[in-house]
Amino acid sequence: MVEQLSEAERAEALDGLPDWDYDDARDAITRRFTFADFSEAFAFMTRVALLAEKADHHPEWSNVYNRVEILLTTHDAGGLSERDIEMADAIDGLVE
Repeated sequence: MVEQLSEAERAEALDGLPDWDYDDARDAITRRFTFADFSEAFAFMTRVALLAEKADHHPEWSNVYNRVEILLTTHDAGGLSERDIEMADAIDGLVE
């Protein structure tokens, strides 16, 4: 079973993800991405979907035209886990 991060583990992990925000109400991390247009945003979502399938860890997300908002939390753990941190890091790798 996947374990929820402790407060200290969460703080340390978030230090390594400066573009992600912590959502206290959901014990989750969120990030908004903005692209040149819808095609670029959709292509990004496709790349994230491939990562998510491979990791068997799927984000909550929304897309409006050139914006993609992603929320990561591990439902089985009841909140933020190492799986979310690893997924956020992999997602960041797609845009950096």
